[in-house]
Amino acid sequence: MSSSDSVTQRLTQGWEEVKQHIREDCGLTDISFDTWIAPLTFLAYKDQTVYILIPTDNVIQQNYVEAHYIDFFKVAVSEQAGVNVSIVFLLKKDAEAFFGKQTTGEAAEASLSDFREDNPEDQDLASSVILNEKYRFDTFVVGSNNNFAYSAALAVAESPGNVYNPLFLYGGPGLGKTHLMHSVGHFISMNNPGKKILYVTSEQFTNEVIDSIRSGKQDSRVMTRFREKYRTADVLLLDDVQFIIGKESTQEEFFHTFNVLHQAGKQIVLSSDRPPRQMETLDERFRSRFEMGLIADIQTPDYETRMAILKKLGEEYPYHIDDSAYAYVANNIKSNIRELEGAFNKLIAHYRIHNIDVMTEKDAEYVLKDFLHPSLDNIITMSKVFEAVCEHFHIQQADLVSKKRSADVVLPRHIAMYLCRRFIPNSSFEEIGNALGGRDHTTIMNGNNRIADQLQSDPELIRNVDILVKKLNPSL
Repeated sequence: MSSSDSVTQRLTQGWEEVKQHIREDCGLTDISFDTWIAPLTFLAYKDQTVYILIPTDNVIQQNYVEAHYIDFFKVAVSEQAGVNVSIVFLLKKDAEAFFGKQTTGEAAEASLSDFREDNPEDQDLASSVILNEKYRFDTFVVGSNNNFAYSAALAVAESPGNVYNPLFLYGGPGLGKTHLMHSVGHFISMNNPGKKILYVTSEQFTNEVIDSIRSGKQDSRVMTRFREKYRTADVLLLDDVQFIIGKESTQEEFFHTFNVLHQAGKQIVLSSDRPPRQMETLDERFRSRFEMGLIADIQTPDYETRMAILKKLGEEYPYHIDDSAYAYVANNIKSNIRELEGAFNKLIAHYRIHNIDVMTEKDAEYVLKDFLHPSLDNIITMSKVFEAVCEHFHIQQADLVSKKRSADVVLPRHIAMYLCRRFIPNSSFEEIGNALGGRDHTTIMNGNNRIADQLQSDPELIRNVDILVKKLNPSL
């Protein structure tokens, strides 16, 4: 066996040991090691040079590894090889061009073949996001409530990564945050077709983190592919970012993804139901990053904007709807755009079924009577909240209102306080306290706040509350 073959064999067999030395010498955390070091593969030894494969075509990753770890690799690899060596990091495309498909060493051959373009899992990472065709800038109705957010989103779309990075949109549900995010994606895709755009909800991002962690225990490349998917994006659109706060692994993955993208000048757009300063459990490192760009709020639409939205919806149909019908809807639905669209769809369905000539205010009042004025059976009361909570936790209502302080009663009691405030907003803390056995209003306030805080980070509590919310109002 030649000396070159001997070095190749030692490095092939001891490559994992080399990487562990790097980990210890650099004091790397699990996430840093898994991100930068674990994916690297020994590719070849030639002319006292060790070639190391970075199994992606991500130049950012190559630059980072070279800047931070090349000296450590030179020492660790030289010790393992028994000779002093130089280190060269090669991207996948460069490795194939340099060595061809007949690469030296079994580990390198396996690595290259696993990451070639015909790998279905690798292709999935590059698959383009599906954006809602209806959510574009030209279908977004601009009013005094959203003009600032609209202008900011358009500026970002016109010059991604150069202005307002990150762009942080916040506002209540159904006000148009998702519409603007998709609009940004469509605009950039149309004007910069080579850009890699990812739109993802926080739920989807969390599920992918969980799946990658679980699958990564059998195959370390799974987490590598997950990270490459997000950290090589040119534009990342993350909806409802508040839901990842408190989920430790998800939060940590997003933190590092955010840093990699921002440092590379890639555009990040986030949405939330509230601004960073109102996220009580938000880590300061996230708060500072969320606030380093531009924060834009979307408020509830005023009457003129609601009318404009309804008429914009009406342009898609060949039916005649009188202005008085639009005015009736606009005057009675003020909270969000989704409810406006729901009411409009009921009008269109009635129009189609009955084949009427003109939809009038009288018709709108008749069609929407249950939508605007639900029957008493659908009204949520404290009694209904207590009944749902007791049924879910298998306790008696007498226990709920009693003085018992056992854990199996205290948690359901606090959840009942929280749900009463959520579904019966006009009820005072004092009224809820009276209904729960004559408790002081400060007790109700503290119980409500405790549940609201824990919902930021307790998965089991989130699951229980979500089930109860669905029981009380299936439409949510």
